[in-house]
Amino acid sequence: MDVHTGFIVLICLMGFTCAVPVKFLDCGSSSGKVDMVDINPCPSQPCQLHKGQSYSVNVTFSSAVESQTSTAVVHGVIAGVPVPFPIPIEDGCKSGIKCPIQKQQKYNYVTALPVKTQYPAIKLVVEWELEDDHKEDLFCVKFPVQIVS
Repeated sequence: MDVHTGFIVLICLMGFTCAVPVKFLDCGSSSGKVDMVDINPCPSQPCQLHKGQSYSVNVTFSSAVESQTSTAVVHGVIAGVPVPFPIPIEDGCKSGIKCPIQKQQKYNYVTALPVKTQYPAIKLVVEWELEDDHKEDLFCVKFPVQIVS
């Protein structure tokens, strides 16, 4: 275990709420580059999302384009089928990003991921896109989660 990982584990053991960078796949970020994805709280992977709770999602990315707007599109991929996953705020410009988005700038997209009590307990892949003015992906990431009771 390296020093950085050891420090994170120590902080988590001390009872602080902690976010550990989530392993993700880039699924077509054509207008930007993703540096990191955090889900808080998520002490282990795949992240266990408890029904009735809300989680913070933070995607750090760099934009390769200018854009006046940004819109989030989220799906849960179950058995290869993308199912729309509603989030409270789809406007990325109201989720930590100062718009207009500038080329070659780094941004932190931060929003809530509520897990409804009626969702089934299931393992799935979340596909999260943030689209620019032209519906091109500023980022597209996929990461595994498990919904639990």
